[in-house]
Amino acid sequence: MQTKTDIRRLLADAGLRPNKKLGQHFLIDGNLMRKLVTSAELRPDDVALEVGCGTGSLTQELAAGAGSVIAVEVDRGLAAVAAAELATLPNVSVLHRDVLAAKHRIDPVVLDSLAVARHRLGGRAVLVANLPYQVASPLMINLLIGPVELSRMCFTVQKEVADRLFAQPGGAEYGPLSIIVRTLSEAERITNVPPQAFWPRPRVESTMVRLDPSPDRRREVGQPDHFAFVVRTCFLHRRKTLAHNLTAAYGADVTMSALAEGAIPPQTRPEELPPPAWVQLAKRLRTAGLHTP
Repeated sequence: MQTKTDIRRLLADAGLRPNKKLGQHFLIDGNLMRKLVTSAELRPDDVALEVGCGTGSLTQELAAGAGSVIAVEVDRGLAAVAAAELATLPNVSVLHRDVLAAKHRIDPVVLDSLAVARHRLGGRAVLVANLPYQVASPLMINLLIGPVELSRMCFTVQKEVADRLFAQPGGAEYGPLSIIVRTLSEAERITNVPPQAFWPRPRVESTMVRLDPSPDRRREVGQPDHFAFVVRTCFLHRRKTLAHNLTAAYGADVTMSALAEGAIPPQTRPEELPPPAWVQLAKRLRTAGLHTP
């Protein structure tokens, strides 16, 4: 496990510095890193996905417990450092990629790598990562609704992201992340992470979270990508009513019929609707014969 001194040396030797625009804050607290790995309960036939592997410190811990580790790093310099540090570990693959090929799509190379490794090992796919702030929310959503079903997701994010994840209906923090995560998984706060656990120190606190995606809930939703589209569409203009937002995507007749069938007043705003009601609303819209635009 790399110390702060180790990381600074590795960066200096490569002529690199932490990139604030990419949200590079390296987790240097060994106890918290082990807590994150322990929460994943890795098995020898698991494939672990790490997003934002940095210099490979967490990756080394994951390689000791998982059968395969797919480490993704968008920064070219850091990816090269990690590849060199992890070269002796045969079960680690470092991908210099942006994990998000688009806002609502995981990079296909990452997905293919996960699928191939999972097929070879026969075990679970899990996410274990200190997530960069910029990708945290869309990554969680896209992994939950994507084609490769993960069995567990253990990660560190900024506290404000975690607060949105656990937000209740009616509040300003309640939105697509809250609804999609709570609909498709069981969520648990593992522990809070203070700024001094990172180098460089961020100006905000972080939170360690565990998600256990539910295959039963996924089947209940039916088409997770369509469900996510409905939720996202309605929150594009959260100050507008559900009727206004859905009419733009589905037309007035289908929208008013779907709302009436669910006894949802047309003037209801997106933040007022609880997760179960979103599931039924998306189903009614799908039953109307419409596909995700």
